Amino acid sequence: MAPWQPLTQAEQLTDIVRESHEQPVLIFKHSTSCSISAAAKSKLERQWNDAGLENAKIYYLDLLRYRPISTQVAEQFGVRHESPQLLLIQDGECRYDASHMGIRLSDVKSSINA
Repeated sequence: MAPWQPLTQAEQLTDIVRESHEQPVLIFKHSTSCSISAAAKSKLERQWNDAGLENAKIYYLDLLRYRPISTQVAEQFGVRHESPQLLLIQDGECRYDASHMGIRLSDVKSSINA
Protein backbone atom coordinates (compact mmCIF):
# COMPACT_ATOMS: atom_id res chain seq x y z
CA MET A 1 0.00 0.00 0.00
CA ALA A 2 1.28 3.44 -0.87
CA PRO A 3 2.37 5.53 2.14
CA TRP A 4 -0.01 8.39 1.34
CA GLN A 5 0.68 11.85 2.78
CA PRO A 6 -2.48 13.99 2.70
CA LEU A 7 -2.11 17.24 0.74
CA THR A 8 -4.61 19.56 2.39
CA GLN A 9 -2.94 22.98 2.54
CA ALA A 10 -1.48 25.18 -0.19
CA GLU A 11 1.54 25.87 2.06
CA GLN A 12 2.54 22.22 1.66
CA LEU A 13 3.53 22.97 -1.95
CA THR A 14 6.49 24.94 -0.60
CA ASP A 15 7.52 21.86 1.40
CA ILE A 16 7.06 19.63 -1.65
CA VAL A 17 9.39 21.80 -3.73
CA ARG A 18 11.98 21.75 -0.93
CA GLU A 19 11.65 17.98 -0.46
CA SER A 20 11.96 17.41 -4.21
CA HIS A 21 15.57 18.59 -4.05
CA GLU A 22 16.33 15.74 -1.64
CA GLN A 23 14.06 12.93 -2.87
CA PRO A 24 11.50 12.32 -5.62
CA VAL A 25 8.02 13.53 -4.67
CA LEU A 26 4.80 12.28 -6.24
CA ILE A 27 1.43 13.99 -6.15
CA PHE A 28 -1.65 11.89 -6.93
CA LYS A 29 -4.73 13.97 -7.71
CA HIS A 30 -7.84 11.93 -7.05
CA SER A 31 -11.52 12.58 -7.61
CA THR A 32 -13.41 10.60 -5.00
CA SER A 33 -16.55 10.60 -7.18
CA CYS A 34 -14.88 9.12 -10.29
CA SER A 35 -14.66 5.38 -10.91
CA ILE A 36 -11.65 5.77 -13.25
CA SER A 37 -9.84 7.71 -10.55
CA ALA A 38 -10.69 5.00 -8.01
CA ALA A 39 -9.32 2.35 -10.37
CA ALA A 40 -6.10 4.32 -10.90
CA LYS A 41 -5.65 4.76 -7.14
CA SER A 42 -6.24 1.06 -6.54
CA LYS A 43 -3.69 0.17 -9.24
CA LEU A 44 -1.10 2.47 -7.64
CA GLU A 45 -1.66 0.89 -4.25
CA ARG A 46 -1.32 -2.64 -5.65
CA GLN A 47 1.90 -1.83 -7.53
CA TRP A 48 3.58 0.40 -4.95
CA ASN A 49 5.53 -2.28 -3.02
CA ASP A 50 7.08 -3.69 -6.20
CA ALA A 51 7.72 -0.36 -7.92
CA GLY A 52 11.14 0.33 -6.40
CA LEU A 53 10.04 3.77 -5.22
CA GLU A 54 10.90 3.41 -1.52
CA ASN A 55 12.83 6.69 -1.64
CA ALA A 56 9.88 8.64 -3.04
CA LYS A 57 7.30 10.47 -0.99
CA ILE A 58 3.72 10.32 -2.29
CA TYR A 59 1.06 12.92 -1.59
CA TYR A 60 -2.67 12.35 -2.01
CA LEU A 61 -4.87 15.27 -3.06
CA ASP A 62 -8.64 14.95 -2.77
CA LEU A 63 -9.77 17.14 -5.65
CA LEU A 64 -13.32 17.60 -4.47
CA ARG A 65 -12.32 18.87 -1.03
CA TYR A 66 -9.22 20.84 -2.09
CA ARG A 67 -9.89 22.13 -5.59
CA PRO A 68 -7.93 25.42 -5.12
CA ILE A 69 -4.80 23.41 -4.25
CA SER A 70 -5.23 21.40 -7.45
CA THR A 71 -5.40 24.62 -9.44
CA GLN A 72 -2.27 25.88 -7.71
CA VAL A 73 -0.43 22.61 -8.48
CA ALA A 74 -1.29 22.99 -12.17
CA GLU A 75 -0.09 26.59 -12.24
CA GLN A 76 3.04 26.08 -10.16
CA PHE A 77 4.30 23.05 -12.10
CA GLY A 78 3.04 24.05 -15.54
CA VAL A 79 0.77 21.07 -16.15
CA ARG A 80 -2.79 20.86 -17.36
CA HIS A 81 -5.22 19.84 -14.62
CA GLU A 82 -6.53 16.31 -15.07
CA SER A 83 -8.09 13.74 -12.80
CA PRO A 84 -6.85 11.29 -11.87
CA GLN A 85 -3.31 12.55 -12.37
CA LEU A 86 0.13 11.59 -11.08
CA LEU A 87 2.97 14.10 -11.03
CA LEU A 88 6.65 13.51 -10.30
CA ILE A 89 8.38 16.54 -8.81
CA GLN A 90 12.18 16.56 -8.80
CA ASP A 91 14.45 19.55 -8.13
CA GLY A 92 11.37 21.76 -7.92
CA GLU A 93 10.05 20.83 -11.38
CA CYS A 94 7.49 18.43 -12.77
CA ARG A 95 9.48 15.71 -14.57
CA TYR A 96 6.57 13.38 -15.35
CA ASP A 97 2.82 13.60 -15.44
CA ALA A 98 0.21 11.13 -16.56
CA SER A 99 -3.49 10.77 -16.18
CA HIS A 100 -6.22 8.17 -16.18
CA MET A 101 -5.08 4.67 -17.08
CA GLY A 102 -1.82 6.06 -18.51
CA ILE A 103 -0.47 6.29 -14.96
CA ARG A 104 2.33 3.72 -14.61
CA LEU A 105 4.77 3.49 -11.72
CA SER A 106 7.31 1.86 -14.04
CA ASP A 107 7.31 5.09 -16.09
CA VAL A 108 7.77 7.12 -12.91
CA LYS A 109 10.74 4.91 -11.94
CA SER A 110 12.29 5.40 -15.41
CA SER A 111 11.82 9.17 -15.15
CA ILE A 112 13.56 9.27 -11.75
CA ASN A 113 16.56 7.35 -13.05
CA ALA A 114 16.80 9.38 -16.26
